[in-house]
Amino acid sequence: MGLLEKCEELFQTTSLYDLLGIDRTATDAEVRRSYYKVSLQVHPDRAPDDPLATEKFQVLGKLYAVLSDAEQRAVYDETGVVDEESDTLKKERCWEDYWRVLFPTITLKDILDFEKKYQGSAEEREDLLKLYVKHEGDMDLITSSAMCCTVEDEPRLCAILREAIEAEEVPAFPAFTKESAKKTKARRKRADKERVEAEEMQKELGLGDEEDSLAMMIKQRKQSREQNFNSFVSDLEAKYSKKGGKTRRGKK
Repeated sequence: MGLLEKCEELFQTTSLYDLLGIDRTATDAEVRRSYYKVSLQVHPDRAPDDPLATEKFQVLGKLYAVLSDAEQRAVYDETGVVDEESDTLKKERCWEDYWRVLFPTITLKDILDFEKKYQGSAEEREDLLKLYVKHEGDMDLITSSAMCCTVEDEPRLCAILREAIEAEEVPAFPAFTKESAKKTKARRKRADKERVEAEEMQKELGLGDEEDSLAMMIKQRKQSREQNFNSFVSDLEAKYSKKGGKTRRGKK
């Protein structure tokens, strides 16, 4: 069975771009970033309950190998067909090794450095407006999905949204413009509770150095907002990943 047939069987689409949630005009960096996000969901180590996770992960690796190869991507864009006989797909690979070479582990310093650059940037504003439209102004969903966002950032984010509404860049969703004080207070209360739990966990585990602190961050977020934090980490890993590198050969 060819790659496109496998995509349809496992992901219900034969479009490599639709599978990654991007369009044909996506840059190489956007393809890479989207590949990471999707592959993270089916990585064998992170989706132990999915019996098809390994097969899906391998198919996504092949998909990215095609779209990251200029010649193979050009052929696919022009004909809608994948060259199954190309070296890109025929050669034996260990797709987990291939993935790890593309996306090495980030450090706590990487996260903190990224936060400094991201907060207040044009990228943050663009991401925020997308989340606002996606969640139709629901600040509970927006704040739980936004990168580098804490309860202290909410007034700043709301100011950005109000400015965009006034400029008619986005609709004035009632969920945002008419949010009750009770809901706002409940959101802050949940955030305060999460912060206290994180601090208590750090004390209980005796965490102090950078590596331990990162482990604490991940463990605490996993308990409360696992999917959103994984998305945050995936974005960072995609941003900080190496541009290239040879993969080790091995069996599929």
